[in-house]
Amino acid sequence: MKKQDWIVILIVVVLLAPFFIPATGFFHWFETSTKAHPFIMAFFKFAILSTFGEVLALRIRKGVYNEPGFGLVPRMMVWGFLGICTTMAMMIFKSGVPTFLEAVAGCERGMLTQIYASPELTWGKLGIAFAVSVLMNTLFGTVMMTFHKCTDIHITENGGTVRGLLRPMKMREIMSKKLNWDVQWNVVFKKNIPLFWFPAHTITFILPPTLQVLFAALLGVALGLLLALAGHSKQKA
Repeated sequence: MKKQDWIVILIVVVLLAPFFIPATGFFHWFETSTKAHPFIMAFFKFAILSTFGEVLALRIRKGVYNEPGFGLVPRMMVWGFLGICTTMAMMIFKSGVPTFLEAVAGCERGMLTQIYASPELTWGKLGIAFAVSVLMNTLFGTVMMTFHKCTDIHITENGGTVRGLLRPMKMREIMSKKLNWDVQWNVVFKKNIPLFWFPAHTITFILPPTLQVLFAALLGVALGLLLALAGHSKQKA
């Protein structure tokens, strides 16, 4: 490992340590702040963690944590915005899907909602969490991932600057000419979403509410690493 790798590891350890030291009270502050300011906290969780996933992926692919045109700050801004959108979607789908399932199954109103809200992990709760994950990733996730890819293209084409990010996106041109729909459909939609995001977000939706958005952001780090490692392996082969 290079010197820069040790510096990154040290920074990660310093940032994570307060979570595991009860005397700091940091975890209590984290839970309280998440409940009081869910969208602000979601912005920073995704801005930091999901961008970190992209940074790690860049390190695996090219051996550096940043490069000209990568657009570290613009990517953080986009991920922060997507974190707010994801938090909103999680609230909507967690509330709406149990009600939808009750209507489809003809159950007593509120029965499945009560099962899902129970702190005990049961097969019923797991099934509802899976349904929430499938519907959210299918209806919201596909749109979010496509938009995120468009912003990646926009950031790169504008030199990775904040000013470039704020320029109007040429969505029609990006969507019709520059977005690789073969990869988007055959890899992202047909493989990543059902094979990774469906089960991963099922776990997300059975966690305590204050940890769900944090875990969702951590999943972005995990997926970035998996994709980078897969691409790195293909290059070696």
